[in-house]
Amino acid sequence: MSAILPSAASLYDRVRRVIPAIEWSTFLDDIDAILALKRERNAVILAHNYQTPEIFHCVADIVGDSLALARKARSTEADVIVLAGVYFMAETAKLLNPEKTVLIPDLNAGCSLAESITAEDVRLMRQRIPNVPIVTYVNTSAAVKAESDICCTSGNARAVVESLGVPRVIMLPDEYLAKNVAAETNVEILAWKGHCEVHERFAASDIRELRQAHPGIVVLAHPECPPEVVAAADFSGSTAAMSDYVERQKPPRVVLMTECSMSDNVALQHPEIEFIRPCNLCPHMKRITLANIRAALEQNRHIVTIEPAIAGRARLAVERMLAL
Repeated sequence: MSAILPSAASLYDRVRRVIPAIEWSTFLDDIDAILALKRERNAVILAHNYQTPEIFHCVADIVGDSLALARKARSTEADVIVLAGVYFMAETAKLLNPEKTVLIPDLNAGCSLAESITAEDVRLMRQRIPNVPIVTYVNTSAAVKAESDICCTSGNARAVVESLGVPRVIMLPDEYLAKNVAAETNVEILAWKGHCEVHERFAASDIRELRQAHPGIVVLAHPECPPEVVAAADFSGSTAAMSDYVERQKPPRVVLMTECSMSDNVALQHPEIEFIRPCNLCPHMKRITLANIRAALEQNRHIVTIEPAIAGRARLAVERMLAL
């Protein structure tokens, strides 16, 4: 007996607490089409934690932070991977699945961190600071990864830095992540000046105001936030670590100092917790919609390709991270 396959109508219970019924009605056709196209094409959708609830909870097959998506992308048996996230994530999925078709629904879904540094910048840094390992955040292009020794995510950055067994490393391109990791380790970290356009907007004064307005609130901050924000928070970690903290500690009232949709997605799993939502949107993540996911599957767009000379070296940097 074949399994009963879901329909858009049957999925509304997953998101009714954050999506009004009138808005949900506009999603029905696209969701049903996407569910059918996934079956027809043997496709999976990988969705980052910052995707909107109708994507994250209703059409995605694999969800998580950058590290989780990188790990799970490697093990999928699908022929087609649709990356509901930003372009560097689609490149990483392609690096780990060179024989599969990887699609990004919008080519303009970029990242301010990835755009803050080029492969030439990394080569110049090697010339000026020789014999110092380069740890590169996954929020970078494949070309930048190819010039690096090893990659990291916000969830494993400290472990990666300390795994090298050296007194000093270069960490690219997020200055705040580098400074926040430096505060937790004895390894000297030389930082680049890149910033996330979402997280750099949070300030320690925001936390003070939140604590005044909501006594007893627990504040969780992403390590891409400025160090003074991380210092003022109760906990700092990747999106996966923040979600795990909420699951484990179950604070009665919480705020996640990160992209808006993260709170919506975690809140749906914890109706007993009050989520206060300071809303900083990522314009790049919000370029991904049900409509362009459907178009990607219908029209096989946009296919992610990486030059072989770059792909081999970039893959090595990512695989070194995943081997830890």
